[in-house]
Amino acid sequence: MKPAYTDLGMGITCIETHYQRPGLASCYLLLRGEAAALIDTGTAHTVPSIMALLGLLGVRPEQIKYLIPTHVHLDHAGGAGQLMQQLPEAQLVVHPQGARHLIDPAKLAAGASAVYGKEKFAQDFGELEPVSESRVIEAQDGLIIELNGRKLRCLDTPGHARHHLCLWDEESRGFFTGDTFGLAYKELYTEKGPFLMLPSTPVQFDPDAWHRTLDQLMEYRPERMYLTHYCGLENPMDVVGVLHQEIDAYVELALAAAPSERDTAIRISLRNFYLDRLRAHGCRLSEQEIDRLLEMDIELCAQGLLVWLNRREKEPRKANS
Repeated sequence: MKPAYTDLGMGITCIETHYQRPGLASCYLLLRGEAAALIDTGTAHTVPSIMALLGLLGVRPEQIKYLIPTHVHLDHAGGAGQLMQQLPEAQLVVHPQGARHLIDPAKLAAGASAVYGKEKFAQDFGELEPVSESRVIEAQDGLIIELNGRKLRCLDTPGHARHHLCLWDEESRGFFTGDTFGLAYKELYTEKGPFLMLPSTPVQFDPDAWHRTLDQLMEYRPERMYLTHYCGLENPMDVVGVLHQEIDAYVELALAAAPSERDTAIRISLRNFYLDRLRAHGCRLSEQEIDRLLEMDIELCAQGLLVWLNRREKEPRKANS
């Protein structure tokens, strides 16, 4: 597969992962002198494209010192095992709660198959290969790794998933955010700028934790975010308020759904919520085109909210604890 990429400057290259459609998901090459890191991996199907790009850019496989999935959802980490087999000097840096799933990906494959279906799982993600435990670094909150003197700080950033980390790059004044700072598809940009939406993908949506995580990221006064979905985003402090509002809106529409029809009601409410927001944002795409772009995200967000509601109802009320 021919590599597609964008040079973002400051030693950062955004790599198209060819997941689902162009412009949906990316990963990043960070290069400092003779040392390099890959942040997120795409799926197993992405690996040939990444290796081809390294060759195109003159980066030898042994120059990759770290492979760092922001979390273990398969559009971010599905290619980790195959890449580690081809990158002899790389260490895998991963959140402690995600490490075991990349060392033994059987449960990860089973969980993703349950969400997507076995046929869709095989089509989209291929085979998951295990990573040797001896090559894994569990990234505790605050861990600093160095890339030829360039420091990357790993932060524990729950909200989307409990096994999510973000990487602070002081040199670019930017975060590699995985899904924590939402999605910003280029097709939905308008004269008002990027259109941000949050993925409450099953199964660990945590609104309170997500609010705290966003506040934590803003304490660094970042100038840019490097999103997996999709590419670089400037001036994040100007738009973080939209994400806080969206978390609250998710909670409100989920709680408003009648128990007898939650499944359908949440999906309809999410679609209407985004259509209204997009029209207010100046988006001129047809409803059919918007549905094409957001159908999968709305479906996964709805599943995430349903899981959150069910978990919330099973937990003891704080007032009674």
